[in-house]
Amino acid sequence: MLMLMCNNLLIEKKIVEGKNENKRVGGGVPGIIVFGDSSVDSGNNNHISTILKSDFAPYGRDFEGGKATGRFSNGKIVTDFISEAFGIKPTIPAYLDPSYNITHFASGVCFASAGTGYDNATSDVFSVIPLWKELQYYKEYQKKLRDYLGPSKANHTISQFLYLVSLGTNDFLENYFLLPPRSSQFSQQDYQNFLARAAEGFVRELYALGARKMSIGGLPPMGCLPLERSSRLIFGGTGECVEKYNRVARDFNAKLMGLVKTMNEELKGIQIVFSNPFDILYDMILHPSYFEIDS
Repeated sequence: MLMLMCNNLLIEKKIVEGKNENKRVGGGVPGIIVFGDSSVDSGNNNHISTILKSDFAPYGRDFEGGKATGRFSNGKIVTDFISEAFGIKPTIPAYLDPSYNITHFASGVCFASAGTGYDNATSDVFSVIPLWKELQYYKEYQKKLRDYLGPSKANHTISQFLYLVSLGTNDFLENYFLLPPRSSQFSQQDYQNFLARAAEGFVRELYALGARKMSIGGLPPMGCLPLERSSRLIFGGTGECVEKYNRVARDFNAKLMGLVKTMNEELKGIQIVFSNPFDILYDMILHPSYFEIDS
């Protein structure tokens, strides 16, 4: 759900662009490259030493064969649906899964790790893959892709891939608001600026490596996540959304939106779409019956 709005916009955009390409939704997108956290992790945490895993029931109960794949979902995750909608393949494999190789990864691969964030310190909380390591794996992947496709074709493919980036929630909920080091070092606004600079640096590195089509995901209404609402009940609260967290999500999304605008203007040939899922998800939480959702 984290990138719901962006996904719709991207697919609509590609439908328009692909009208002269036999109406294929995917158009010129040969594959999808994924970076981020549990919202888009397709199983990398299964293959590292961390307690943050989802390789057990009820995860995966609606996946093909009822198998828990390491996705933090009852079935597919949003990136799988995007890949399928673009006519590429039904699921995006995890880079660390040894049952896949470059023949599978050439049309899309996931480097995401549940529990990570823009802040390297966030990944230390659950000993997961930091964002810099996800990027290092991507560089390793590029070498494999060039060996597999040949340098010229690989470079063109890299420029045509769609890059999906979805993270940031853990930086606040599992780091800043939970542990003292960052909250004693930064004010809330300063920490948001710190994360925004990290996000900008990451995008610029991807650009330098050849990426040209990107989606940057914003934060959901993280104060309405089940864990946060349940925590309020445990400590005598009402179980309502934590509006302090929601305000931070809105503020940080505004910073990311401005960042995307700036980079679209500064980086030649890049196309970045900002996905802001906050409003639609918040509306669904507040008015579930309108969306025919059982509350």
